[in-house]
Amino acid sequence: MEKILEVKDLQLSFHTFAGEVKAIRGVNFDLLKGETLAIVGESGSGKSVTTKAIMRLLPESSAEFKSGQILFNGKDLTKLTDKEMQKIRGKDISMIFQDPMTSLNPTMTIGRQITEPLLKHQKVGKTEAKKIAVDLLRMVGMPKPELRIKQYPHQFSGGQRQRIVIAIALACNPQILIADEPTTALDVTIQAQILELMKDLQKKIDTSIIFITHDLGVVANVADRVAVMYGGRIVEMGTVDEIFYNPQHPYTWGLLSSMPSLDTAEEKLYAIPGTPPDLLDPPKGDAFALRSEYALAIDMEQAPPVLQVSDTHFASTWLLHPDAPKVEPPLSIIERMNKFPGSRYYEGVHTNG
Repeated sequence: MEKILEVKDLQLSFHTFAGEVKAIRGVNFDLLKGETLAIVGESGSGKSVTTKAIMRLLPESSAEFKSGQILFNGKDLTKLTDKEMQKIRGKDISMIFQDPMTSLNPTMTIGRQITEPLLKHQKVGKTEAKKIAVDLLRMVGMPKPELRIKQYPHQFSGGQRQRIVIAIALACNPQILIADEPTTALDVTIQAQILELMKDLQKKIDTSIIFITHDLGVVANVADRVAVMYGGRIVEMGTVDEIFYNPQHPYTWGLLSSMPSLDTAEEKLYAIPGTPPDLLDPPKGDAFALRSEYALAIDMEQAPPVLQVSDTHFASTWLLHPDAPKVEPPLSIIERMNKFPGSRYYEGVHTNG
């Protein structure tokens, strides 16, 4: 599979009045053509900052790339000028934002907003652009697109607005689509429709998707691979089955245990204690150690290396070290591992949990 995007040892800081916030501290991942990579983690873990860094949407006055590369088709995006970035943004890499009401302009008809990237990047005339806009609205499931194209954002419901934002993002057939929690502001039924829509469109136009979310239920539905972020680092990465049924990092255990499931016998859901670390003064060891009941003494002193679990599965935890003591994950995690061939708790039962 061809790599379309590679992020290598990305380190990024914000300069604030309080000091330097080390928001991203050595992030590595790649994105293959036609796949969906989900980035999960709680608020403040660095998910949105990572993708805004790819799009170069961070304020240049306060954000600083410390080191690392963002390679898109072999070109390092961190070195490009703003003018060069404008040719890529919206054309090759598009973004769907969290709240459709704030990402649409309330004073412009949606027809104008969809045709804007077409007129800028695709070198088409106004009549042709309008025709494409109507087709895009039809493609994202909007009824009577010829009429609705003349309307303003306030005349649409939340789900319809998010469909419009998706239409704008897909207008130029981008190679990469970054979706920053696109379903957070929507109710569950509309959420399912938007996710189905994104899966269908991905098949049609063969685009790669980076999907940011803190809802693991959404991840199971859309992703091929999952990166779990915490404290500005990726702590675990693997295929969707490996992360859900053979997780290795205590933070991933915590995220999965706090997700309600139909087959769990426990009455009380687990909640991860404490709060995310202060990145003004990041911990020198494992950032999750202070909140974890599985922390070892070395976790306080030294950041763990990235250790390989399988060809596609990596986790950054000292628990995988050959000298580490064997610990028992929470019961709900062991129940998941029972179903995964290759996990140490595998019972040989084939179920689609």
